[in-house]
Amino acid sequence: MTKALALDLEKLQTRAFDRAEWAEGCLRRYHAAAAKLDASRLLPLRCLYNWMFVPPTLWPFNIQDVLEDCLTALEKGKRLNARHRLIIDLLPEPPDETVCAAVADHELHIQKGNYENLVKTQAKYAQNELVIKNDPELHRQWGDIKAAFDARAFQDYKGVIRRSMSVERNLRPTFAVNLRRRDEAFQAAFDAFCLRWHLYGMRHDEPLPLKLAVHLTPYGTMIHLPAYWSFDPKRDIRWDAIARLHRARVPGRQGAALAEGVAKRMKEAEKLRQLDLEVQRLGLKGEKKHEFLCAGLGWDARACAKRLSRLRVEFKNPRPELNSCK
Repeated sequence: MTKALALDLEKLQTRAFDRAEWAEGCLRRYHAAAAKLDASRLLPLRCLYNWMFVPPTLWPFNIQDVLEDCLTALEKGKRLNARHRLIIDLLPEPPDETVCAAVADHELHIQKGNYENLVKTQAKYAQNELVIKNDPELHRQWGDIKAAFDARAFQDYKGVIRRSMSVERNLRPTFAVNLRRRDEAFQAAFDAFCLRWHLYGMRHDEPLPLKLAVHLTPYGTMIHLPAYWSFDPKRDIRWDAIARLHRARVPGRQGAALAEGVAKRMKEAEKLRQLDLEVQRLGLKGEKKHEFLCAGLGWDARACAKRLSRLRVEFKNPRPELNSCK
């Protein structure tokens, strides 16, 4: 194992979901390619490699799959194809270390099903759990499902079967159900069962009730309130903790007044670009140039020259968090 690979795995060792174990094969291939290939050929993959250290919660797609596909092409002596290049070009730079650290810590809680750092009270969950675990109707229905299907075939290595995941506006990748397919028929029956009893799944014969939960996604922060939960916004949620978690990714202050200020500066920046061209055409320099620019912008001529410089720079490039990996 090379020193570079060992350092990479050390970074991931404390992450949730066995991230180091999952990533090792891909990272090993990347460093092997780095030792053999010209640096210019591997350079386009650098952004995907950097994304490997971002918590998967923030991945817009399976970064590792794409990196492995790119490595396969290079290992065969081929060039990256148009699809590889397009995805790499569109992918923004990965979040910074502060964001990654906050989200990685959140993932450790999620891995254990622990939301207590974000939710104040578990009494409502405990009450619902007690009721459904002792309901004979639930166990009868679960027995009917096991009689119709081999439920063990759908368990993960922990013995857990999960309902279909909720998505925004319930727009799932596929909403169709083909009852002639055993797996789809089972999932439809299991989802109906979970809806009836407010479950996210079963662990062997133990029902797993839904919790009030906070989920990060690549696109935002989602708060899931189970349908059975009598929600009290003041007592049930640690809003300060959720706000800190969400703000870790927010690029800066926002609001109506700030938006108006940005719009005004954008117009001034565009006007300044036109004025700079006019200054070049007229050959103005020094004090005359400064006075001409200030007059064109409607500013006092005593305005600091640095204010003009800042305005030029502010809208010259896109916001850093939107920069692509290209």
